[in-house]
Amino acid sequence: MMKKLSINQEECIGCGLCTEIAPEVFRLNDEGVSEIIDPAGAEESKIQEAIDECPVECIQWV
Repeated sequence: MMKKLSINQEECIGCGLCTEIAPEVFRLNDEGVSEIIDPAGAEESKIQEAIDECPVECIQWV
């Protein structure tokens, strides 16, 4: 089964850490919260680093 990347935008505080770690995958939208722009834009290990570093744990594989 393929994993799907998900962000709980209600929990996101817009710190931008995920965008620094994997800018090919994440960006801050007009509301200042993270969104996924290309779930296949970086290696899974880089995406996992963004998940692990998120201070509010709002990014996950589903």
